[in-house]
Amino acid sequence: MRHGSIQGASGRVRPLTLLGDPVLHQPCADVTDFGPSLAGLVQDMFATMYAAQGVGLAANQVGEGLRVFVYDCEDDDDVRHVGHVVNPRLVEADGVVIRGPEGCLSLPGLEAGTPRFDHARVEGLDVTGAPVVIHGTGWFARCLQHECDHLEGRTYTDRVTGWRRRRVLRQAARASWS
Repeated sequence: MRHGSIQGASGRVRPLTLLGDPVLHQPCADVTDFGPSLAGLVQDMFATMYAAQGVGLAANQVGEGLRVFVYDCEDDDDVRHVGHVVNPRLVEADGVVIRGPEGCLSLPGLEAGTPRFDHARVEGLDVTGAPVVIHGTGWFARCLQHECDHLEGRTYTDRVTGWRRRRVLRQAARASWS
């Protein structure tokens, strides 16, 4: 979608699905139609992510059970990465495991220390079906792993254990959006 336009400028903001919605807890289906509806979904996802002030957004977070995510995220060297991936596969997650604060647009206002590798590689397609490979380090690697988890029907709360997990789930149960 590098046609000189701003990502999401032509999209509409969609309502976010929140923790507990069944679409967040099921693996998403592969995209098979690379037509205008997919391009529109990607634009809507960018618009929604920006409106919610997020750095990544998976399609199931706007109620679409499809393997697509968008991102606008910096790595630990302050390099900005903006794009989308269709039918992504996390093919590498390695390096040092770092427990860092992680939030989610589907759990607004909450975060928990979540362990993630500091390097990730994702392979997939763009909206035209052309192959893409994305390498991420640091914060951006965390974002890639987080969004791939969403497409498998997981949220970061599934990666958190012990008292951190109990605390964030208790906070979610008491949240005004719950």
